[in-house]
Amino acid sequence: MVLPTRTVEKVWGRDRLPAPFTAPPGQRIGEIWFEPPPALPQLLVKYIFTSEKLSVQCHPSDAQTEAMGLGRQGKEECWLVIDAEPGATLGIGFGAPLAPEAMRNAALDGSIEDLLVWHEVRPGDFFYIPANTVHAIGAGCSIIEVQQNSDITYRLYDYGRPRALHLEEGIAVARGAPYDMAGHAVLPDAGEVSLVDGPHFTLDRVDGRPSADLIARYPGPLLVIPRTGSAHIAGEAVGPGQCALAPSLAAISFDPAGQCLIAQPLRA
Repeated sequence: MVLPTRTVEKVWGRDRLPAPFTAPPGQRIGEIWFEPPPALPQLLVKYIFTSEKLSVQCHPSDAQTEAMGLGRQGKEECWLVIDAEPGATLGIGFGAPLAPEAMRNAALDGSIEDLLVWHEVRPGDFFYIPANTVHAIGAGCSIIEVQQNSDITYRLYDYGRPRALHLEEGIAVARGAPYDMAGHAVLPDAGEVSLVDGPHFTLDRVDGRPSADLIARYPGPLLVIPRTGSAHIAGEAVGPGQCALAPSLAAISFDPAGQCLIAQPLRA
C-alpha cells in the first residue's frame, strides 16, 4: 500500500525540489511526509529540503515524555543525505561539554549556533540522532529522515525568526555533550547496508534483491522507500519519491538494479 503524502511549507524550504518532487507555485516546501499507516503508527518517514538553516533544537526521550505524563512520545531519528550543495552542513552536538546554564545563555545570545559541531556533508552521509542531542540542519541539504512518530520539538534558537522557542523545556532535556561519531557512516554506492539496529527501529538499505538473512530479519510489516528502480507489493508499483507498507520483506518484488530503504519499528 503506497502511503499518502503531506507536503509541508517551511520558511526554510525550497521553491524548487529535486526530482521526482515539484513545489506548487509560490510555495517553499521544506518537508514531504508519508502518513504513517495504522499497522505501523510508530514510524514517520519524510524528505527534508533546506534553503536556510533549521532551528537549533532537541527532542525528549520516551522516558522523559512518560515522566511528563505525555505517554511514549520520545523522538529518535536518523538522516540519510541524498543531495547536498557544496559546503552544506549538519550541526550535531557540541564541540565541548556544555553545562545547562551555559547552554541557556548561549541560546539567548545566539552563540549556541557556533558551539555546535558543523559536519560538511555529501550524498551518502548517514547520522543517527539520539533523543536529547542538540542539532540543526544547515542550508542546501536534501535528506531522508526516519524517526519515531512524535511531533515534540524544543527550539532553543531560531536566528531571530518570529517563531516560538521552548528554552526551559529544551534545556531540561538537552544533552550538553559532543556527538558520538559511532552514529555516523558514509554509505558505499552499492551493497546491502545495515544502518540502524534499534533501540526503537531498524533501517537497512537493500541493493537489488535482499539477502536471505535480511529477509529472515523482516518477517512482519515494514516500510519500503525506493531510491532507484521500483518495488512491487501485491502487484502495486512503488517508485522513488514514494513510501509503502508491505506485510513482510519476502512479500516485496525488488528491481534487481534498484536500491531501497526498509524500516521497521521495534516493539518493547
